[in-house]
Amino acid sequence: MVIKLFVPGEDAQLVQNRASSLIERILRLDDDETARLLDDVLTRFSGRHHDLLTTFGHHFDLVHHRVPPDVELSPNARTLIGAYFSHEYAVEAAALCNPSMVPHPDQSGMEPGQLRVAISLRQIGEGHISSIGFCSAVLGPDDHIRLEDRNGPLLVGERTGARHQRDLLAAGLAEVDLDNEISATVLGSLPESYSEEEFEDVLGHLPGELLCRPTAGETLAILREIVATDYAVTFPATVPLHQRVLWPAAPAESNGMEDARFVQVVEPDGRVSYSATYTAYDGRQIGGRMLQTRDLRHFEVTALRGPAARNKGMALFPRPVHGRHLALCRSDGETLGLSERDESNRWQAAVPLLMPHRGWDLIQVGNCGSPVETSEGWLVLTHGVGPMRRYAIGAMLLDLDNPERVVADLPHGLLEPDEIEREGYVPNVVYSCGGLVHDGRFWLPYGASDVRVGFASIGVDRLLDAMAPVS
Repeated sequence: MVIKLFVPGEDAQLVQNRASSLIERILRLDDDETARLLDDVLTRFSGRHHDLLTTFGHHFDLVHHRVPPDVELSPNARTLIGAYFSHEYAVEAAALCNPSMVPHPDQSGMEPGQLRVAISLRQIGEGHISSIGFCSAVLGPDDHIRLEDRNGPLLVGERTGARHQRDLLAAGLAEVDLDNEISATVLGSLPESYSEEEFEDVLGHLPGELLCRPTAGETLAILREIVATDYAVTFPATVPLHQRVLWPAAPAESNGMEDARFVQVVEPDGRVSYSATYTAYDGRQIGGRMLQTRDLRHFEVTALRGPAARNKGMALFPRPVHGRHLALCRSDGETLGLSERDESNRWQAAVPLLMPHRGWDLIQVGNCGSPVETSEGWLVLTHGVGPMRRYAIGAMLLDLDNPERVVADLPHGLLEPDEIEREGYVPNVVYSCGGLVHDGRFWLPYGASDVRVGFASIGVDRLLDAMAPVS
């Protein structure tokens, strides 16, 4: 459960804002009734949320312009107004699915053979709005798994200023085919990395001769829209991982953040960080987005650009391959392919790797998370869709040095929905967004028909031995 801003009237199909009339009614309450109502709200809801008073204060600040300027409000009245403009949202009331798994940044207290892992979850609530949540577990020794506590109130991260990349702005302008003197001047005036304040300063110093052109207003709006797509979000250090919720924070993802595929990466300086791709959905269109974080507490969010990014389900390789930045994708909607990021930060058209060719995957194939490096090659878990839109999970192996080449393929399914797992919000589906290898075993978290998350493991050698070479 998270707490969100609620504006009466704006949740209806025919929007008719009722904020002013609500505030007028609240202001008619006397001090005793105001105090009584506020005490009742705090008694009912304080234990369910982090710092409820601060949230009510923030929500009041968002609507305070509706209060008549000549009215002096008491602290209780301000807080109560904030409460009326708040509501709870059950983030996983509809569905819970599509996990990915990475080593947890905190390995304290682990015994020999154990690994604490962080698991991302796609949470779906009212209105089919998806957000990203987390839990943690301890793997090992051997095939043992222990899920760690997931209790306590949830918290949506605070959106903060981000460092933006000029090449991503250029790529975004290229995607909408916008190249005029205003856009060229802005790109030429920005440094390689810039803040939102620096961006607005550049816009504020555009020559008047350019601003009076007929297309100036539309160009400025597009520039601001592209820049606003990228942002950062931060959680307090005191809030544990399982209580953090990444909630849509940009118009392009207003209807959901879907299917995050997390992967742990080692940066050139040797430090460990995490990257994830996910699908942003605004109710009409989808777009690829990337999360980057060192600690799973502060996240930088950027758009993915280029032909291969216009699809669901990109999955990043955990390291460059001979200097090449690679990702799995399905840019044609049905074929699993391999894309490379160019020097302009654009993901290029994909090279096909796996096409639908078996009875259980003839509708489409895709990945189940980032490739996992083994001594024999890049292990890729795949998914296939067959009759009655039934999903199953398979596997294949890519050449370590030349991932365009498939060296082996599992001739049969690895995991398919059983009689219990086939029932749910989206029936007949098993699906994962990424697993990992620990102590010789491949561990795979997976969603079952969008109502539960399961875990499976298999010895890596056993899995590789079951694959058939591809000539």
